[in-house]
Amino acid sequence: MLDIKFIRENADAVKRGARIKRIECDVDRLLEVDRRRRELQQQLDGLRETVKENGQLVGLLRNPKSDWYKRAIAEGKSDADIKAEATRVQAELTEIKPKLKALEDDEGPIKEDFDRLMLTIPQPPDADVPEGKDDTENVELRRVGNVPRFDFEPKDHVKLGTELGIIDVERGVKLAGSRNYVLRGDGALLHQAVLRLAQDMMVERGFVPMIVPVLVNEPVMYGTGYFPTGRDQAYLCERDAMSLVGTAEVPLTALRSDEILTEDDLPIKMCATSTCFRREAGAAGKDTYGLYRIHLFDKVEQVIVSRNDIEQSKRFHHDICQNAEDVLQRLNLPYRVVNVCSGDLGMGQVQKFDIETWMPSRNSYGETHSASRFYEFQARRLMMRYRDGAKKVHYCHTLNNTVIASPRILIPLLELNQNKDGTINIPDALRTYMHGKERIERQ
Repeated sequence: MLDIKFIRENADAVKRGARIKRIECDVDRLLEVDRRRRELQQQLDGLRETVKENGQLVGLLRNPKSDWYKRAIAEGKSDADIKAEATRVQAELTEIKPKLKALEDDEGPIKEDFDRLMLTIPQPPDADVPEGKDDTENVELRRVGNVPRFDFEPKDHVKLGTELGIIDVERGVKLAGSRNYVLRGDGALLHQAVLRLAQDMMVERGFVPMIVPVLVNEPVMYGTGYFPTGRDQAYLCERDAMSLVGTAEVPLTALRSDEILTEDDLPIKMCATSTCFRREAGAAGKDTYGLYRIHLFDKVEQVIVSRNDIEQSKRFHHDICQNAEDVLQRLNLPYRVVNVCSGDLGMGQVQKFDIETWMPSRNSYGETHSASRFYEFQARRLMMRYRDGAKKVHYCHTLNNTVIASPRILIPLLELNQNKDGTINIPDALRTYMHGKERIERQ
């Protein structure tokens, strides 16, 4: 979330950020609730201090053995004077306590309203994010690799996979409904091979491999910014107040929540391979064919937790994007990188670069990776901080990116490496993970 002080001082910029992100929120309502919250807090602090001071004073006034009482007698006050003063102070306390209770009763709902509204305020995009309404207005930054031309009529990944016996959509739907699938034989091995290649490349770059829970408690989803606005996209285990994650970013980023790290601990670089679950609510009729938009998939995710340093965050953003590009280059897949426009950004993302890989069956590039930086947005929600050399405490910065996600990446892998006879050439980088096999033939 944003710092409320930042929102107060930059209300117009926050409103504009929400507007160009196409995210509805009520900044004015938040500021009014905040004003009332601070006013109430000031009144409560004053009354609590009075209660504390008067309570201590009554104790002294009623204790003849106290030094205070003895000094008062020595200064010429009588026992009767002191007793009268004690009675007066006690009466004042009796009068204050109902007022304090009434204000405390008011405080709860106002604080709840404040907390709820704070969770609805998006982070404004960085200045170099293009303004646009949706993904059709993302700005291409570069293209890498050549889109091949076939001297035969190419097949799409479903037809290829079905004929080769490595993809079974029909039985996946029978087992679990629409947007499900089964990978078989070399299809399953290819799926695992791309994940293993990606993880190995990340470990070589100093990222610590992790195995993390994919069923997490709701504070973790709120902390990483997936709740409340993305709640309809999550599979909920409501009986246990748990949620299946849509990405390993969630548990990786939240791993050090409610902790104060040292500056020497940073940066923390992690990667995790996990199954991801997404309801795809609101996506009916969109990209429903094949393996593009499905309910569960596996992904290698990379996460960096770093110092509160904008320039360093930008450098790390470039690095994690390059990590994913290097995997695609090892697989010899043509792709492009786009600067995601404001209307296609999420709540906490200050900037995002998508990598889109060429998919012949779509006759276009399709998104396969998203690299995001958040500055301190997630860390504030997660209370993830560090202490610098001067002992000052700061919120961390967080970044994440897909290293590879499968089976979506199988779409270009199968379609771009197909032969006229329907077989599939296995890229050199994957053959070690495929037991030396060079080609996928009918199973």
